[in-house]
Amino acid sequence: MAYPLAGLKVLDFSRVLAGPFASRMLADLGADVVKVEPPEGDVTRYWGKLIGSIPGCFHQNNAGKRNICVDLRASGGKELINAMVEKCDIVIENYRPGVMSRLGIGYEDLKKVNPGLVMLSISGFGHDSPESQRPAFAPVVHAEAGLIRRMSTRSNTVLHDLPLSVGDTNAALHGLIGVMSAIYLRSKTGTGQHIDMAMIDATVATDDNMIFNLEDAVDTGPLPSEIWETPFAPVLLSTDFRLLFKQLTRKHGIEDPSTPEMGLEETIALRRKTVQSFIDGLKTREQFEVAMKKMNIAWGEVRDPACMAEQPSIAARGMIKQIDDRNGGTRPLVQSPYRFSDAESGNRGTVSHRGEDNADVLADWLEMSEKQNEALIDAGVLIFDPDWKHH
Repeated sequence: MAYPLAGLKVLDFSRVLAGPFASRMLADLGADVVKVEPPEGDVTRYWGKLIGSIPGCFHQNNAGKRNICVDLRASGGKELINAMVEKCDIVIENYRPGVMSRLGIGYEDLKKVNPGLVMLSISGFGHDSPESQRPAFAPVVHAEAGLIRRMSTRSNTVLHDLPLSVGDTNAALHGLIGVMSAIYLRSKTGTGQHIDMAMIDATVATDDNMIFNLEDAVDTGPLPSEIWETPFAPVLLSTDFRLLFKQLTRKHGIEDPSTPEMGLEETIALRRKTVQSFIDGLKTREQFEVAMKKMNIAWGEVRDPACMAEQPSIAARGMIKQIDDRNGGTRPLVQSPYRFSDAESGNRGTVSHRGEDNADVLADWLEMSEKQNEALIDAGVLIFDPDWKHH
């Protein structure tokens, strides 16, 4: 089966997470993604477990891409990039607005080289915002977009950041929708696009609870799901407590311990005690599952993420794959989630060291000879990791 995006060429100038996550998804869908790493390297090369000189964070977000390292400040660096842009379909970058233009490779520069180019620029606050020059990583966006405040209010805890970078990944995924829309439009017009994707826009747009805050109607929304202790594990019940108690009385014959004379707080306390007593009586996961199914209540075990490969659906669908760790063994890689009826998707290769694919990429894209490649190395245009012995 073919990969849906086979044949598309992508130059990825991005670093850390938002851009690399987007280009990793394109690589899993079949695009030839070339990461253009700066001489100083991607900061995620410092994060995560180090195996074969490749840290876990960099490994997760760059598997399946090829890697070249170009010094744009060296004479001939910009010209090399322009030659690649001529052959390119998509450019991805997530520098602060204006940085790519100062390097001479902003959209206005590159579209002169390739009018059909689709360029995705991901930034914290957008290119035309009064805050465009603010440095922004996901936690900054979580704070500015109200996510941290809402989480604290709902859970009655101190203010703290989210345990995942949704500010980055939401922007990446919305960016990919924009990219694919632009590629489709290009097929009809021949003209490329510049997509200005602000992380704060993507976060607010994807926030399904924002409407309750905007309309000062938080009390009209659904009650938050609750976590209950069971004999086998803590579980989250995705239901309103009032519905849960009603279903217990109807489907399991639980008697209401409250009386009409009781106040609301006492009634709720007694009903909650009754529910916990019922749950305590379900000694195994199988018993619990049968009881919930009888009431048609959705639930989830509160799992340790370190054991995610054991989650039944994750295991059955192969969402965590073992791939070459560049050190004689394997290491886990979380797969992209796309499943097609008649096409292939998923990781297509391991992770490259900085500049490892200089020669192969330039030979493929530009038919560059080994001698020309060596000349670019001598000129300081191409760089490679000095610890990588097969450069």
